[in-house]
Parts: sequence; C-alpha cells; structure tokens
Amino acid sequence: MVDRTLDASGLLCPMPLLKTKLELNSMTPGEELEVIATDSGSARDIPAFIKLSSHQLVSSAETDGHYRFVIKCGA
Repeated sequence: MVDRTLDASGLLCPMPLLKTKLELNSMTPGEELEVIATDSGSARDIPAFIKLSSHQLVSSAETDGHYRFVIKCGA
C-alpha cells in the first residue's frame, strides 16, 4: 500500500521526473510514492534518477501506454 500517488498523466518530459523529485523531497524516509505517467521518457528517466539517489524503485510496470512506478523514499 502506497502512502501517496502522483498522477503525471498527460505531462511531457521532463515534468513527470521533476514532479516526482518534488514529491519525494516532501516525504519522510520509508514512505512509498506511486507515480503514474503517460510519457514514454518516464520509463527511462525515473529509474535512472532513482539509481543516482537514496530512493529505491520498488516496482515498475507499463500497461497500455501508462507507466506505473512505486518508489520508496530514502534518507
């Protein structure tokens, strides 16, 4: 069960990533954020950002052009 959901559907790159960063900055470590995006660049950008951060990518999936990421907020 996620703590927050960010619906970035309809937003184009780089907005889904920027909104994800802002949302994570306002969260406490251990909370989970679900991000929903329709921009295909998100499939590359969000996991790449997570690898360079203290956050953890719990899951990612793509269904009918909708990308869903669950991210655990790091310290």
